[in-house]
Amino acid sequence: MTQAGSFEPESERVMRQLRDEILGGIRAPGSRLVERDLAAELGVSRLPVRDALRSLVAEGLVTPRPRSWAVVREFTASDVADLNEVRGAFEALTFKLAAQRRTKDGLARLREVLDTELAAARAGDEVRARRAAADFHEVVTSLAANELLSELERVMSGRMRWLLGQHDDLTAIAEQHEGLYSAIADRDVVRVERLIAEHLAAGQGMAAERQRAAES
Repeated sequence: MTQAGSFEPESERVMRQLRDEILGGIRAPGSRLVERDLAAELGVSRLPVRDALRSLVAEGLVTPRPRSWAVVREFTASDVADLNEVRGAFEALTFKLAAQRRTKDGLARLREVLDTELAAARAGDEVRARRAAADFHEVVTSLAANELLSELERVMSGRMRWLLGQHDDLTAIAEQHEGLYSAIADRDVVRVERLIAEHLAAGQGMAAERQRAAES
């Protein structure tokens, strides 16, 4: 998101739009991303499209192909297992530090994102709810106040956002976030550790169920 009056390079705008469409399921796994076609569709030259695709390849959301096209990445069961292992270690530490170091302003930001997620989940707005759910995790990372963790989060952001969207029970995830928010607000590290372990297990179960349904 850019501030009012700030300049956003065209490649950034194109990358953000394609990223949102991939994460939102508008561009399905395996979909072709052809520079020429995307440039015509988005009303830009091929250069910003090329730069945007390079960025998405670096994020792990797009797989390059020879010449001037790519495809939306198809995550394998092995990919998902790897992501879940990394997420488990990363978030166990991040949520614990957030509970210890959270600030009043940071907590207010987290509450705002959570309220957006809860409202979207109750309204059945899947795209908005999933986006806010991923925002919740990113704000928690900022509350951890560890620059290396923040750097790692930026590297993994695209793939983590994809992983966090692999569920269908929007309300259950939002309610789990509500419990985590309360524990962080109370600086209750023991409760945070228990709840994040439960949240991770629930997320993995929902993702596995969704994958089974897709394969059946």
